[in-house]
Amino acid sequence: MGSSGASWKLPDHPKLPKGKQVAVVVLDGWGEANPNEYNCIHTAETPTMDSLKNGAPEKWRLVRAHGTAVGLPSEDDMGNSEVGHNALGAGRIFAQGAKLVDIALASGKIFDGEGFKYIKECFETGTLHLIGLLSDGGVHSRLDQLQLLLKGAGERGAKRIRVHILTDGRDVLDGSSVGFVETVEKDLEALRQKGIDARIASGGGRMYVTMDRYENDWNVVKRGWDAQVLGEAPHKFTNAVDAVKKLREEPKANDQYLPPFVIVDENGKPVGPIVDGDAVVTINFRADRMVMLAKALEYENFDKFDRVRFPKIHYAGMLEYDGELKLPSHYLVSPPEIDRTSGEYLVHNGIRTFACSETVKFGHVTFFWNGNRSGYFNQELEEYVEIPSDSGITFNVKPKMKALEIAEKARDAILSRKFDQVRVNLPNSDMVGHTGDIEATVVACKAADEAVKMILDAIEQVGGIYVVTADHGNAEDMVKRDKSGKPLLKDGQIQILTSHTLQPVPIAIGGPGVAPGVRFRQDLPRGGLANVAATVMNLHGFEAPSDYEPTLIEVVDN
Repeated sequence: MGSSGASWKLPDHPKLPKGKQVAVVVLDGWGEANPNEYNCIHTAETPTMDSLKNGAPEKWRLVRAHGTAVGLPSEDDMGNSEVGHNALGAGRIFAQGAKLVDIALASGKIFDGEGFKYIKECFETGTLHLIGLLSDGGVHSRLDQLQLLLKGAGERGAKRIRVHILTDGRDVLDGSSVGFVETVEKDLEALRQKGIDARIASGGGRMYVTMDRYENDWNVVKRGWDAQVLGEAPHKFTNAVDAVKKLREEPKANDQYLPPFVIVDENGKPVGPIVDGDAVVTINFRADRMVMLAKALEYENFDKFDRVRFPKIHYAGMLEYDGELKLPSHYLVSPPEIDRTSGEYLVHNGIRTFACSETVKFGHVTFFWNGNRSGYFNQELEEYVEIPSDSGITFNVKPKMKALEIAEKARDAILSRKFDQVRVNLPNSDMVGHTGDIEATVVACKAADEAVKMILDAIEQVGGIYVVTADHGNAEDMVKRDKSGKPLLKDGQIQILTSHTLQPVPIAIGGPGVAPGVRFRQDLPRGGLANVAATVMNLHGFEAPSDYEPTLIEVVDN
């Protein structure tokens, strides 16, 4: 991803000076929502962030951090840290996630890629297994993508196909699983008519089987492994539609938590365990609930549970699920090719850059910020510092995380005057928000606010500029809501929301180095994270490249 003939020289901004130190602070999972008891940012003591919001109105605004603003297919797609930092750093919107898969399937390009070729090597003698969430919810996977993949594999020589289904009921209505299974069975019947041995082999509910995340409970993955790989489960059926209907009849049963089942033949033998020489594709495009299974399928050295057998397979993800772990090593659709990021431009224009976070978000202010690219652009001008995250505990146990340490590193970098840009990510509101622990998340938000203060104080001392923003929402709404916005109850208890949100995020600019007359423009109401890069370039005294999303700021003559 080199220069490809690009001229790296940025034009000088006509009205803004060069040479001011700029601090770029990204609060992870810090959105803007109505104040109420489930808004941990509102509940927490956050005097620094409050002062930015309640200060000069022309220096604070909201930007979009989800859906099409970050390259996702629809406005129902919540933002995430990877696409958020891609947009912040790249200054343009690149197709991401499901949208990339849609494009690859529509053009047929998916079937010509390295990942599919790798899978196809097993078609002659092995079985193709497809594992994933059976849903049209569009959050983790989509039924129509599975259907196109089944059809395409059948047309390209797959002789034996097994589908391992995970029922949803979380992103779609509970009970919708039955219809989805019937739809897939029709497609598999059509393949069988063409002489392809195609059937459903196993299943279970997404929250009980396979789709755990953040290494919360490996037993969830093990239950899936036992059914999918070993062909072992407490429930055996000869037909998947019957399986789902019967298991749903149990008291308190629902799609999310259906127990694991395997499909057996008339002799009671499982029809589709995964064995040596098989190919496996995990069909989810969203990463967070596939990473653990990907590790189990791919890693030779693995101690999270007893796999019993570790079959020699060709495994590919629908996408790469972890850009830093390079996991899985094969995937059907490549990540977006992001070139000419703001970081690369600024380094080419002599901007000395310091970037820092703790382990869980270090890759976000470096790798993802720089367009999914590892390492430095120019080691002489850049320094990246990773502070080890706490390990072996959930983040609500120590909700302050490493916010103070990150802020101290940033402060020292600013006061050293060795850097023109100091960029950090404060992970607290996101990582603690994901635990669903409201009290701990309030502590987390306060810790992040204190870290921001330390950085802004340093900027004050050197006459610099700050840009404080976020990558997506999380901690500002910790409760599941019905369509009208009322909190959802289950057995008299509120249902905690541990996910990201669709909320916009704040961006604030300020500091003694901001030139007079700088303010947010009024003509970009739908501005998003991708507009931040041009804004930061301006504050460094440069004009952004012409194809970047427009800057959020203007300079008015006082």
